[in-house]
Amino acid sequence: MDIQSVCIVGGTGFVGRSIAEQAVGRGLRVRVLTRSEPRAKNLLVLPTLEVMVADPHDEKALQRAFDDMDAVVSLAGILHEGGHATFERVHAELPRKIVKACNASGVQQLLHMSALGADPAGPSDYQRSKAAGESAVREAGATLAWTIFRPSVIFGEHDHFLNLFASLVRLFPVVPLGGAKARFQPVWVEDVARAFVGSLGDGEVAGRTFALCGPSVYTLAQLVEFVAASVGRRPIVVPLAPAAASLQAFFLEHLPGKLMTRDNLASMRVDNVCADPWPRHLGFSPSSLEAVVPEYLADATSRAKYPRYRHFAGRG
Repeated sequence: MDIQSVCIVGGTGFVGRSIAEQAVGRGLRVRVLTRSEPRAKNLLVLPTLEVMVADPHDEKALQRAFDDMDAVVSLAGILHEGGHATFERVHAELPRKIVKACNASGVQQLLHMSALGADPAGPSDYQRSKAAGESAVREAGATLAWTIFRPSVIFGEHDHFLNLFASLVRLFPVVPLGGAKARFQPVWVEDVARAFVGSLGDGEVAGRTFALCGPSVYTLAQLVEFVAASVGRRPIVVPLAPAAASLQAFFLEHLPGKLMTRDNLASMRVDNVCADPWPRHLGFSPSSLEAVVPEYLADATSRAKYPRYRHFAGRG
């Protein structure tokens, strides 16, 4: 496939920004579809990128966004439901509309972001809706060269996972933790983006599903302890029994921002780890948590500010 242009649905999000930057770096023409132009302001400096403001759930708008595009990257996803943003609407209905619009616009390739643990029989609504989205993509069959990626939890400078724990351990000396024994295999956002962009135009990935995981497995408690050490804290992590964890999630899901929900907790009943190694066709190995996270978390500590103070004072 000769891919010269790509439209990214969800391009203003955490993963989308990295994919957009790498796609522009590869020389591709990039169109980002968003409902909110201010959310795309950080992308406007990219030389071959344009922003289209429209509702991605509007089928006619989707088709206009995909017109004259060679490929589409589908990233839209939510961790918590709210208002019209339900798992069914975002994870299942939207992929169906995207496939339909791809076919109507003559798009050659569709790369779809699912999630590790997507399963029609999974314990959470999140996992079941992600599986429904995968089914919608696979139904494209011979009409569209599709590829599905299933990442584990994604970390990076602007993530809402490890940064949340960093905030908590800075504030509280004791961290009650539901799902403390749940296992994850975190993957760096730049590696996920590289997997997507590297697959554009690659006919060998058509009709295939790839799991994306970092090199190491951690329990949730180990991740909290690692983050705490990275920001110079030593909190007491208290694993909660299932009933207490469910009660904690119930209260947290009713707070502004929904730090955790009972559906999130249900997802953690299934280990979020890869059964297969990192896909060899990608041509690189994923970075470790230890090589990336301390560098960006340390920037928020008071000690990390000292070199900047010295620099601006002309002493560094």
